[in-house]
Formats: sequence, structure tokens, C-alpha cells
Amino acid sequence: MKQALATALQTRGFETLTQVQKAVTDPDLGTSDLLVSAQTGSGKTVGFGLALGPTLLGEEELFDPAGKPLALVIAPTRELAMQVMRELSWLYAKANAQVTSCVGGMDMRDERRALSRGAHIVVATPGRLRDHIMRGSIDLSGIRAIVLDEADEMLDLGFREDLEFILEASPKTRRTLLFSATVPRTIANLAKKFQNDAVRISTMSERQQHADIEYHQMTVANRDEEKAIINVLRYYESPGSLVFCNTRDMVNRLTTRLSNRGFSVVSLSGELSQNERTHALQAMRDGRARVCVATDVAARGIDLPNLDLVIHADLPQNVETLLHRSGRTGRAGRKGVSILIANPKAVRKANRLLQGAKVQAQIGNAPSAEAVITQDEARMMADEAWQNAPTEAEADSITKLLNLHGPDQIAAAYLRLYKSRQSAPEELGEPTSFNPSEAKRSFGPSVWFSVAGGQNAGVEVRRFLPRLCKIGGITKDDIGAIRVQHRETLVELRTNVLEDFLQNLGPKSEFDKKSPITQIDTPSPAHRGPKPKFQPKKPNAPVDWNDDPTPRRKKPKPADDKNKSKPKFKKKAQPEDTRPDGVVTKRKKGGGKNLAPTVGKPNSKKNKARRAKAAIEGKGARG
Repeated sequence: MKQALATALQTRGFETLTQVQKAVTDPDLGTSDLLVSAQTGSGKTVGFGLALGPTLLGEEELFDPAGKPLALVIAPTRELAMQVMRELSWLYAKANAQVTSCVGGMDMRDERRALSRGAHIVVATPGRLRDHIMRGSIDLSGIRAIVLDEADEMLDLGFREDLEFILEASPKTRRTLLFSATVPRTIANLAKKFQNDAVRISTMSERQQHADIEYHQMTVANRDEEKAIINVLRYYESPGSLVFCNTRDMVNRLTTRLSNRGFSVVSLSGELSQNERTHALQAMRDGRARVCVATDVAARGIDLPNLDLVIHADLPQNVETLLHRSGRTGRAGRKGVSILIANPKAVRKANRLLQGAKVQAQIGNAPSAEAVITQDEARMMADEAWQNAPTEAEADSITKLLNLHGPDQIAAAYLRLYKSRQSAPEELGEPTSFNPSEAKRSFGPSVWFSVAGGQNAGVEVRRFLPRLCKIGGITKDDIGAIRVQHRETLVELRTNVLEDFLQNLGPKSEFDKKSPITQIDTPSPAHRGPKPKFQPKKPNAPVDWNDDPTPRRKKPKPADDKNKSKPKFKKKAQPEDTRPDGVVTKRKKGGGKNLAPTVGKPNSKKNKARRAKAAIEGKGARG
């Protein structure tokens, strides 16, 4: 290991290397290409930074003045690229290395100017790096090594063509290091095509999936998911928490609710600009924010300090997403907690995800309000402030308090001040098991509402249902029967959501400006309206081809009447030429005169002569 890199590690507080860092820095590997798979949080960034040292520096300890790039590090996302840049900057600071970035969302002109000034290591995203290559703003002729970080994610995001373009444009003598959480067939094919006899490295920690992460599956009642998230955050009081959602709308909604409850929260999603996303991550790093609500854009490669808690507000779509989300905690030997929030209908999916990930989870309910209060008291009693003796500066204030108030009053005031700094926990309902067959058979106690407008207003259930859920703040599971009548629409609603439904409607109780909503008694069968009478078609009536029960690809031709036969064509009688002498001759098809047949062009000299000769002979025969 180069002395400059060793000094940087010592200054950073590294006492021992992780397993993957030891594997990639093995002196026996030399300048071999590497195909490395290791779990998230195992220190891969520092690992390939150390592995690049001998390749870039050679026999030297310090870099020469920056010119053409010597190494490329390619990452799938902007956040991961910026993080890698920060890690390599402090690692190579003692070696006088110039590290720059080329990522999407940043000013391309600034990047071109930085490249023109020279750089030793360039950290980039695939799309932006390809743009620089095509514009001629980066020279790859001096590249000695290329690192593909999170290669499986880059292929999943559709960067295959960009990666192949970059690798083909770089020198063939380069060293290629490919890092991936897993090695599917696509990664193996990429390595086979662009690496030379790559050494396969798989750490043992990969086989022990997330050993430092404690998994919990918490079942909550319907519509209590957000309340459960608040209680979980309050119960653990982690210095850094990451809450994952599947959609941007859910991120915005949950961020607003947590902010209103007094949490220091930031959001991270694809709709934010690069500057906003950078500020959000920096707020988490310096402690100004303790909760980050994010989509899966933050699930890859982002390393936040003191991140001890990951909450899946929405269940991930697959096992890989679950592992990558959870891998944001429990990194580099730290302990972490990953919690899946599931309502009764989502329990089965949560079980499948955990089984597919081959992890053991503690199954139970979300922390109740009483459990949160008990945990607060335990933290208060364990506070270090109780262990410190009063100082001389505090003596006068203590004496004044004791003279003014008794010990009980002082203790009560302290408790009130302590609780005022924190949000009150939420009351949670008791979760019940969900059986789809039973849910269909029995809807439970219900009330009925009438909404003005029905078939006459063009009401359709597929449009009516989601809008009613949005206006009333309910889910489709809270709605039973929907009967669209001629002038009104009848809706069955669960009794337990009646209060929230009326509160969300407001005093006007309107579906829209022309459709008031009123509560009614249970409708009688007459409200269903008369069923249309069945009118069978007349047997003798012709059946339209579209109504024929037998499917046909084309409209059939009208059937011919067998009783009627087509009229036969009769040739017209040829007119006869009656001569004065009584001699009758039939006309020929060629014309009205008995002329010799023409050969070749009709008006040629020979044909004219034939016609003249035939005319003379004809006159002679008649005379």
C-alpha cells in the first residue's frame, strides 16, 4: 500500500480493513482485472480506491501535475458519484491527486473547464461521461484503470449501451475493476466481453446476508400506517432515519405530516433538482435533519452517518430492492434496524419478501403510545446529565429553585419541559387478520349515502370510486356496494370510518358543486330499480353479423337466394346486310364491309392496297 494512502487511512481513523478491502489489495493480484461482489456497506469505495493506487502511481508516491485522466470511476446515480468523489478526495489528498466529477444535473460548462485544467481521477455517471466523450471534452488515451461501481444497478437502469461505448473508447491495455452486489448473467457477460482473465472475488459476508441488521415486520390496522411510522420514529429516536416510499406523492405527503409533527425531516426524490438533493443529504450529514423520506433513488450507494433505522413505509417491489434499502444501515460493522410496515392485506407480501431475502424478522405490532412513553422515560433516566455533579455556576440557580418550589414541583416542571421537546405518540388501532374470502362474504356494519347524479349525469363507477376515496379520505376497502341509479348514486360505507368521512367532506358535504352528499336509511330493494325485461329476438328477424354468437373475422357477404337463378347472358343478333339483288351476307366483326383482314399497321401501304383490291373484287361478284 502506498504511504500516502496509508497515512490518509490513519488520519481518518481506520484501524483495520474490511474483508473486501483486504481482498482487493492483495499484492498477488498485481494489475489483474477484478470482478468483485460484496454486500452493501462493506467499504467497497475505499477498497477500489486502495486497489487503484499501484496502478495509477506506479513506483511513485505522488502524482505528477494533472493532465489527461488516469482513471475513470463510473456510478449509476448522481448521489453515489458525488459520494465516491468525496471518498477518493480524502483518500488521495496526501498523494496530490486531482479528483473531478462529470454527473448529470450539473453545469456541463464547469465540467469542461475542470477537465481542460487536468484531472487524475474522473468520477462520472454513464450518460454524462458519454456526452463528454462525443463532444471531445475528455481525452481517454491516458486511461490506466476503469472502475464500474454498482454495475448491476447500471444495467438495470438501461446504461448498457453507454457503458459499452465508454469501454470501447478507452485503451485496451487498461485495468477494469467491476463491483456489483450480485453477479447475474448480464454482469458475467459484460465481464467476459470487456475484462481480461478477471479474478473473481466474493467475500464471506455476502453469504451472511445483512448480519448486522435487525429486521422487524410490524402489522398495523388499516389507515394506521402513517401513525405507526410516527410511533416507530419516536420509539427508536435514531440520530439518522431513512423512510422509503414507492411514489413521489407519498414522499411529499409523509414529509409534510412528519414536519407538522415536529420532526426535522428532509425529502429525496427524482423530482428534486440536483442542488436540492445535495442540500437534503448535507442536512442529514451535519445533523440538521434526522429523518429523510425518500424514494428508491436513495437506495443505491448512499452512505449517511449515524443511520441506524430504515423504515419501509411502502413495501418494496422485490427482494433486491428490500436488501438495497435495508443496506443503507448496518454498514461497516455498525448495527442497524430495518422495519417493514404492513397492513393486514400486505402481510403475505411482506412474508414473501423476507423469505426471498433469507432473513429472519421479528414479527409483532407497531409500538403503542404507552410503549413510546415508557421508552422516553427510560431514555430520560439514562441521560448522562444525571451523572454529572452540579457546577459552581449552577449553584445559585439551584438554590433559587429550591427556595421557590418544592422537589415535586421541580421534578414535574422538568418532565413537562422534557416532553415538550418531543412529539406526542399516536394512538393505534388493533390490527385484525385479513381473509379475502371472509371479507367478500361479510362487509360489516355500514351506513348509506346518496350522491346527486347518476346515469343521467354519466356517472361511471371506475371514475366515481377513486374520486370519492380522495374527497372522503377513505380507501376502496371502506366502501361496499355502489348502485348507480337514474338520478342518484347510492354508496355503502363502513360505520367505523363515518366520522372521518364526514370531517373530510366539510360542512357543505358535496361530491362536487352540483352533487351534494346526504346520508340515507338503508335502501329498500325498490331502490335498485326495475330490471329490464328480457325480450327474445324474433326467429324470422335477420341477425346482424355483430350479434352472431359465432365469432367472425370479417363481415360475411350477403347470402345468395337459391330460388333465384342469375339471368343468362344473351348475345345480340348480328345485323344482316340486305342487298338489292336479294343476296344476303353476314357482317364480319372487323367492320361493316367484307374487307380483307389487316396485317400489321392498318394504314400501311400494303393494307390500303388489300382493301382497295377487295373492294373491286366485291363489286365484280355482285355485278
